[in-house]
Amino acid sequence: MTAEPESVLDFWFGPTGNAAEIAGRQRTLWFGKSTANDQAVTERFAATLVAATTGQLDHWAHTPRGRLALVIVLDQFPHHIHRDRPQAFATDPQALALSLAALAASEDRQLAAIERVFLYLPLEHAESLAMQARSVSLYEQLAHEAAADERALFDGFLDYARKHRDVVARFGHFPHRNAILERPSTPDELEFLKQPGSRF
Repeated sequence: MTAEPESVLDFWFGPTGNAAEIAGRQRTLWFGKSTANDQAVTERFAATLVAATTGQLDHWAHTPRGRLALVIVLDQFPHHIHRDRPQAFATDPQALALSLAALAASEDRQLAAIERVFLYLPLEHAESLAMQARSVSLYEQLAHEAAADERALFDGFLDYARKHRDVVARFGHFPHRNAILERPSTPDELEFLKQPGSRF
């Protein structure tokens, strides 16, 4: 069975709290590599991802929170369900289109700051320098608007956005995806991949 938007958001963000509390509690799910978390996402949301991929959940995008849930399903869940396989990136264009539509409608302003982080992530994941530049601008705005006690958290998100932009500016794409997508790597890319922090 497919999930509902609020069940996706409840799973991804957990109980209500301030941004620092939510990030502290959910960070391993969001950014860690855990077999248990991958299994949990797969068991709960694999059917939802299939439905989203085939357009069956397009109606979620009729509300800002529904669109955010759909972005998370298409941008985040594939990396758990299809870890280190080409399918992990297959729905990136759909997620990016949803994010851009939300931005065009200023829907991001109706979301909490920590929710906006994930609405913007498809731009940060795009192998496009124009999208990367816009991503950095959006995370700069988030950091600027953050409360003093949460500024470090949002500065961290901004730092990652800048690092993603710099990699795409240098190589035109993310070299760490080459092996997964069966793209050739240049000697410069192979040398870069030896460096700590080169694999986002």
